[in-house]
Amino acid sequence: MSAFPGRVVEALRLTSLRMRLVVVFALVALIAAAAASGIAYWINRDAVLTRAQNAALNDFRESLGDHAGSLPHRPTCDALRDAAGTMANSTQRYEVVLTDRQGDGRACEAASDPDFTLADVPAELRTAVHEKRPVDASNPAPYHLYWQRITLFGEPYLVGGATVIGDGPTGYMFKSLAPERDDLNSLAWSLGIATALALVGSALLAQAAATTVLRPVQRLGDAARRLGEGRLDTRLQVSGTDELAELSRTFNGAAEALEKRVAELSAREESSRRFVADMSHELRTPLTAITAVTEVLEDEVDSLDPMIAPAVRLVVSETRRLNDLVENLMEVTRFDAGTAKLVLDDVDVADQVTACIDARAWLDAVELDADRGIMARLDPRRLDVILANLIGNALKHGGSPVRVSVRTRKSTTGAAGEDELVIRVADHGPGIPEEVLPHVFDRFYKASASRPRSEGSGLGLSIALENAHIHGGGITAENAPEGGAVFTLRLPRDASRVAPDRDGDGGGAGVDADTGTDEENER
Repeated sequence: MSAFPGRVVEALRLTSLRMRLVVVFALVALIAAAAASGIAYWINRDAVLTRAQNAALNDFRESLGDHAGSLPHRPTCDALRDAAGTMANSTQRYEVVLTDRQGDGRACEAASDPDFTLADVPAELRTAVHEKRPVDASNPAPYHLYWQRITLFGEPYLVGGATVIGDGPTGYMFKSLAPERDDLNSLAWSLGIATALALVGSALLAQAAATTVLRPVQRLGDAARRLGEGRLDTRLQVSGTDELAELSRTFNGAAEALEKRVAELSAREESSRRFVADMSHELRTPLTAITAVTEVLEDEVDSLDPMIAPAVRLVVSETRRLNDLVENLMEVTRFDAGTAKLVLDDVDVADQVTACIDARAWLDAVELDADRGIMARLDPRRLDVILANLIGNALKHGGSPVRVSVRTRKSTTGAAGEDELVIRVADHGPGIPEEVLPHVFDRFYKASASRPRSEGSGLGLSIALENAHIHGGGITAENAPEGGAVFTLRLPRDASRVAPDRDGDGGGAGVDADTGTDEENER
């Protein structure tokens, strides 16, 4: 089940990278298509409007000169109206408004269509049309034709106006630009559709490109994951000469070097483990004989010469220490080899702690805070090893009284609703230096290089932690706010649920572990 979330996360990452590629391709295509469409639209718009505008204005200029220019001075309104109608009857399809003064001095406004009046002409345009300019070499005529685009009746119109030279009438033209607008709208829709098609095409192209690029990346990711899982023979098939092919070759080279290095280190580790195991086994036979001799010497130490007695006691002490070291090394070898097994049984935790303390004559130095009847399915012998090492370490470095408390609670790391056993061993000593705390469970760790030798082997806490691990639990070390060190042991109340593969044959003989005590790795 643990591999499934990883695959989901990887898929999401690949999807995210794929999405980024598609988005980049789409944005580039959209910008390019929009820019091209915009440029094409404005070029065509200017060309269409300019062509329609020039055609209408040129026709209006000629028509104004031909028809309005031939009217008598101060024409009547009827004459202006006829001239306006004649001018509007043009292929350019525009409406005309003519204005002038009649013979009696009254102004006359004549339109080819009653819907168009002089009031529809912008004031700025009327002012420009009536403005008389001085005639010179650069300006051959006093009046000029002016035009402006406006919106009239909700439609676009081109309005042009000019005054006939020689105090003639003034004419205005209203040319509808609706056909040109419709043509430009059709062009805009066509360009928009073309842009959308370009966007879709770019997305499909990006998808194909992303698939081509990401497939080798996905294979590389799968290979890296298999390599991380320990399958060091993983290799990639390399084809081509591009950057991805070079990356695959680099990966294969790194994997091959890693496989060789791991094989070399594994061989060295196996050789070292075998050496320690063989040495420990070989030492047990002479140690057994030496131990028997030292026990005899210990019994006779009171009758020995006072000059010899201290040496005999030292030999006895060191022989026991050497025997403990050999047993600890054998136990560590079993943990490293993965051969340590659990022999589970139902135990009363309070009775187990009491038995551990009583067997080592610590009753006067240890305070026990535990309710009777707290049952747990654990390996009692390994639990005794853990307790002996933790309590013995607290007594040696913290001093009495050492307080041992036993509690149960809901597990925060195991299965939902599962109970957890919590045993705290607290002393009243100076505590553990902060720089030592991360290393208290390291093998043979010495807090001070000036004190490389101690009465224990330096393996006690390491062995205790390993015994907690095979139960599916753990041990933590910290300093209490009020002073002193606190070691917290957490174990599942039913170790068969957490580590069923470590369970022995239900009461069969398990692997022996050190049941003595060992001090903490020098704090």
